Amino acid sequence: MEANGFTGKTKRPTEEELTAVLGPAKAVWDRFLAELAEENGVDVREWNCYSPKAGWSLRLKKKKRTIVWLGPCEGSFRVAFVLGDKAMKAARECALPERVRRILEEAPKYAEGTGVRISVKGVKDIAALKKLAEIKLAN
Repeated sequence: MEANGFTGKTKRPTEEELTAVLGPAKAVWDRFLAELAEENGVDVREWNCYSPKAGWSLRLKKKKRTIVWLGPCEGSFRVAFVLGDKAMKAARECALPERVRRILEEAPKYAEGTGVRISVKGVKDIAALKKLAEIKLAN
């Protein structure tokens, strides 16, 4: 996986800095955010930096519930979900691209759920990401 584009930064990224880091993937980032908000009500956005070594991430929530994290990288971004057992079962049973299915099977399991991380470079990934968000919301 690519390194976070804001590793070592102590201040929240500006829109200009985010655009510079994401490059062409910024349009995909913006579309994903807009569609999650419009279609699923995931409209709370919080920038977080747990340590300068980890860099900055954008947490997307519906009300108080965290749905997904986005980590900006050079020319792409990483999407992270924590899926519980019911959500993992639902994800395995739905039609997702083979690459995403493989990521689900290889994802590490933690006490709070399975940590699914997907690197996103293009618009073709949005449908699968939205499906995983819907599964997370339903479970």
